[in-house]
Amino acid sequence: MIAVVLAVLAAAANAVASVLQRRAARAAPAAEAFRPGLIWDLVRRPAWLGGIAALIAGFLLQAAALTSGGLALVQPLLVAELPITMLVAGWMFRVRVDSKTWLAVGSLTAGLAGFLAAASPTPGHRLPGLLTWVVSAGVTIGLLACCVAAAIALGGAARAVLLGMAAGLGFAYTAVLMKRTVDELPAGARTLAGSWSLWAMVAAGLCSLFLLQNALHSGPLVAVQPALTVTDPVASTAYGVAMFGEDIRTGPWVVPELTGMALILYGSVLLSRYAPLRKQAHMLGTRRRGPGEEGTRPATR
Repeated sequence: MIAVVLAVLAAAANAVASVLQRRAARAAPAAEAFRPGLIWDLVRRPAWLGGIAALIAGFLLQAAALTSGGLALVQPLLVAELPITMLVAGWMFRVRVDSKTWLAVGSLTAGLAGFLAAASPTPGHRLPGLLTWVVSAGVTIGLLACCVAAAIALGGAARAVLLGMAAGLGFAYTAVLMKRTVDELPAGARTLAGSWSLWAMVAAGLCSLFLLQNALHSGPLVAVQPALTVTDPVASTAYGVAMFGEDIRTGPWVVPELTGMALILYGSVLLSRYAPLRKQAHMLGTRRRGPGEEGTRPATR
């Protein structure tokens, strides 16, 4: 239960971080996409710094949850970030949460509860070997490269979705490295400081954060957040089972597990069609255009 509470608090902190970062990223010039100047621009905005503070809080809460729970338990709970994000965004952007949105939140909640009850994930006690780390890192980097290349090629709303998926995958692998790092906490601070997984986790987290900022810069929150929030726990569960030997129930239990995932997907799609936030994103994109720039930037920015 401690892991569950900490994971839900981490999801809430991540939701606040997403909204604050989107609020700052929407005002950045479109020409700064995929450039270091985007981060330099954002770091001077109080809303973005507040988002980073919330993100750090979520990171620490997630790490604390992973000390007493496995990836297959903690990471799916982060799906709660999606409905919390929409509710916080609705309050911050002063838009009404309609009945269809509450249906989406209910679907996500029921799907998550059903999946966790059916899967009954238990922590694993296997430590990945060198070959496992090399293969998992290679596969992850390859998938990230494909997502980013497709995002650059397609542009538009697809760019925001693909970059959201890439950020979710990056944060999932960051959680894998975090799990490896927190397992070394009993060895002491000196051992932890010399651990390769600590610095690999920091690097993966920073790269994932850069992808997230570009995703939020490329499109509205309703396009980015479902892709981000669903990809992260799904990938993390797969990593936990494959790398750490974590166990989820199979056999007849696969049916309610798939039903739960279907409800999560259905709720995510409903939230992505949340009309008030789409309208708000259009208004914000129009405001970003300067005199004589009509039609030069996507309205969803």
